[in-house]
Order: sequence, then structure tokens, then C-alpha cells
Amino acid sequence: MKLKASNLTRKLESLFLNHHVKRVYRKPPGQMPGTAIHTGAKRVDNVSMTIHDFDLSHYDVIPIEKVEKSEPYLQNVSKTWIQVCGLHDVEKLRTIWDYFELHPLVQEDIVSTSQRPKVEFYENAVFIVMRLITQKTDTNGTVNLHTEQVSIVLGKNYVLSFQETDEPIFELILKRLQQSTTRLRKLGSDYLAYALMDAIVDHYFHALDLVSATIEEIEEKIVEKPVESHLQKIHALRRDMIFFRKSVWSLRDGINSMVRDDSPLITSEVKIFLRDVYDHVVQVIDSIETGREMVIGLYDMYMSSLSIRLNEVMKVLTIIATIFIPLTFIAGIYGMNFDPDASPLNMPELNWYFGYPISLLFMLSIALGLLYFFKRKGWF
Repeated sequence: MKLKASNLTRKLESLFLNHHVKRVYRKPPGQMPGTAIHTGAKRVDNVSMTIHDFDLSHYDVIPIEKVEKSEPYLQNVSKTWIQVCGLHDVEKLRTIWDYFELHPLVQEDIVSTSQRPKVEFYENAVFIVMRLITQKTDTNGTVNLHTEQVSIVLGKNYVLSFQETDEPIFELILKRLQQSTTRLRKLGSDYLAYALMDAIVDHYFHALDLVSATIEEIEEKIVEKPVESHLQKIHALRRDMIFFRKSVWSLRDGINSMVRDDSPLITSEVKIFLRDVYDHVVQVIDSIETGREMVIGLYDMYMSSLSIRLNEVMKVLTIIATIFIPLTFIAGIYGMNFDPDASPLNMPELNWYFGYPISLLFMLSIALGLLYFFKRKGWF
């Protein structure tokens, strides 16, 4: 018993260690509010900063090492976007925060990568936290969902963006900035903040397309032949949809506050575009709810398919058992050890010359008769 128990313990430990659990990083409890501690994983080697300075007449891209290099651009009438990639070096990020006099709670939320999406208004800035969800292909060619936190700070004539990786998630925004006739070059920094938010929301639709395609693929395979791996994929999809919902649901209220609340940093012209982003977020939420119902339907379909297959197997076994019941009865009767000469009520069939083939033919006729009866009833 001890040996079996130890083997079972090792198997359970192996299952636990091999199970891929998403680790959630949190700062130690009891910290003073506004304490900036990076709670995520290090995703880039070095924190990089890039200035995108633009107006109708020019667009410049300048990589910088120190935030003080941005001062000449910030003092001009042009719009300045400082793109920061990497959140693990808190001391380097602190130089940016102190330079722009960001609130300590903003600093804390930027490096706390498990933040819920939100929009907060401060005296000199609007702080936006969003969860980026994109498609990413691994080394095996499998397309998976990739997520990271993106923080946006909207100020007067400037925008700060903080992301965990250096992935080109705003590549299309940069291409639009190269064209002098776009609204990005004409309007203010609030429109740039809107464009960044809109780009992140657009990624949600592509991620949902991947989830929908996965659901349809699993559905087709379940209809064809359900296997145990399908159940694991269904549970993975369920976790993805729950995470997706948490990443988008609160964003709706944040964007709604940007549209309805008065802020000197957001013009009425840009609020029209923010309403469009709000509509897109509502559409994403509707798609998420539909996807969750489809995943629940997949589980029900999987269980129903298993029940149907089990019923088919049980039906075949029942038919076979039913056919052999009378055959076993006949074989049992003639298998009793009676002496035909010693008993006055003997079994004359035991002395027949053709008794053996006749009994076999009789058994065969019973089996064929039962099969014909089951066929007429439509039981198989």
C-alpha cells in the first residue's frame, strides 16, 4: 500500500509540475501607495525610448537614452510622442515620471502589469491602462494569443506610451505619421492617444477571429470523433474567454468617461472618434459573450457526443448479449450430465444421430430470427 501511495503521489506531483499555470506577479502587501515595483516578467533586455515629433510640416524619429533629450521637442508647438518599450528598469522609468511630474499612483500602475483596464483623470494628464491581445506564432508554427499591458499618458502636446515588449504593435500608426495629409499630423495629441487606443482595440477583433476559428475547428472534430484532447482545448478556450472578458469589460466604462467627462486635454472633435472606439469595445464585448456561449456549447456537445458513442457501444453489446441468452440456455440444457438409460424421463434428443447439427441449426435460426426482429424495430 505504501508503494502504491508513493507512486500515486509522484504521478500527482508530475501532473502538477507539468501543468502550465499562468503566474501572477504581485507586489508585497503593506507597501505605501504609489510605490513603483515592477510586478511582471522581464520581456526585453533594455528599456528603450523613442521620440516621435511631428506637425504638419515635419515628422522626426529620434531614439534617446535620457528623457532630458526630449526637452527641445516638448517646448515646441509640435506634438511629441515618447514611446517607451520595457518596464523592468524602474529607476530609468522614474526619470521619465519625474520629468513629466506624473502622480505616484500613475507610476505604480505603469509597472504593475496585472492592472485592470481603466481611465483616470489628473490635473495635468489623462492616464489610460489597456490590455493588448495579439496573435503570435511560436517556433512550431502554432498561432497563440499574446498579451501585454500598455499604458498611455495624455498631456498637453505630448503622449507617453509604455509597453512591456518592443513588438511593433503601433506600426500602422507610424506609417500614418509619415503622411503629412493624415489627421494624426493635423490634430492634437489627444487624437494621437485616440489612435493608439483604437489600434489596441482593433487587435481584439483579430484575436477574436483566431478564437472563433479555433472553436469552429474543435466543433468539427467533436462531431466527427470526440477525443480527450478536445476537452483540454475547450477548458483552455474557456480560460482565454474569461481573461479576454476581464481585459475588455472595464475598458468600456473608461472610454465612456473620456467621452462624457469634460477635460481640457480632450477636444470635442476627438470625442466623436472616441465614441467610435466605444462602439467597437461594445462590439468586442458582445463577441466575447457569444464566444463564451459557444465554448459552453462545445462542452455540452463533447459530453453529448461521448454519451451517444457510449450508447452505441452499449446497444451493440446489449444486442450481442440478447442473442446469446437463448443460445446459452439451450447449450445449458443439453450440457447437463444425465444418463439417458438410468432415468425413465430421459432426453431422447441425446441419442439422435443428427442431434448435434440440428441443435446448431436451431441455435443459428434463433440468432438470425432475433437479428431480423431487431432490424425490423430499427434498433441497429
